[in-house]
Amino acid sequence: MDRPFLNAYFDSLGAPSFEKGCNFAAAGSTVLPAAASSVSPFSFGIQVAQFDRFKQRTLELLTEGKKFKKYVPHSDFFSKGLYMFDIGQNDLAGAFYSQSEDQVLASSPTILSEFETGLKKLYDQGARKFWIHNTGPLGCLPQNIALFGKDPSKLDEFGCVSAHNRAAKLFNLQLHALCTKLQGGFGDANITYVDIFSIKSDLIANYSKYGFENSTAACCGYGGPPLNYDSRVGCGQTKILNGSSATAEECSDATEYVNWDGIHYTEAANMHVASQILTGKYSDPPFSDKMPFLLRLKF
Repeated sequence: MDRPFLNAYFDSLGAPSFEKGCNFAAAGSTVLPAAASSVSPFSFGIQVAQFDRFKQRTLELLTEGKKFKKYVPHSDFFSKGLYMFDIGQNDLAGAFYSQSEDQVLASSPTILSEFETGLKKLYDQGARKFWIHNTGPLGCLPQNIALFGKDPSKLDEFGCVSAHNRAAKLFNLQLHALCTKLQGGFGDANITYVDIFSIKSDLIANYSKYGFENSTAACCGYGGPPLNYDSRVGCGQTKILNGSSATAEECSDATEYVNWDGIHYTEAANMHVASQILTGKYSDPPFSDKMPFLLRLKF
């Protein structure tokens, strides 16, 4: 779309430009408040608080003269800007390590209540354009297949863990309902719900049709087929396993793989997902008849 990547909030030293916006996402973060054992301490509520601080500091700097204008957004960007969200997957995936499927399913309302609280705070701060991704098919990530899919009866026809995908589907159903509720409550806002689950599920089910060779194997991993994933050796790492050195190296051609490292998608897969999002067909409300530009896809 010929827009720059947004600089990260935590990359504020050295005067990066936040003129086009700011990225508050953090790897491993959850909607629910982080616990001592969490991968990331920067849960959604913290990210919203960071946004509040960012907005406050931006408005302060704008009053100090023109010298800061190239570093921070215009004051009206906070009401005109697009607020994008893709969070919740780590809440569900992490819960499966210590909870039964029924317990994970029962946690969705609590997660979404916390999400709603954050969205309302952003609305109160002037946010009006909300772009909300649902969560993908968790059960199709090599990390989850390796740990939770050892019993073949727990896998579906595409080799994905059924319980994880059921949890993702229920979460998404309730997230969609929340978006509809908020659209009614925020009369002057636009809330767009994006069905990432359907896009990624279609890619995994029909990977060869889209030019991929592997759907549920990691490009960068250790262990070889079928998953090329070993939780003990992360992508790029070398460990001693059973007295021998083991290195998780990248594959020769990442464009043949849907999955990069057992958890994340490859750039090629993300490009496919982005191109599908931008058709507008997977959004509610759909926007396929309102596309203001033709995409020049950089495949």
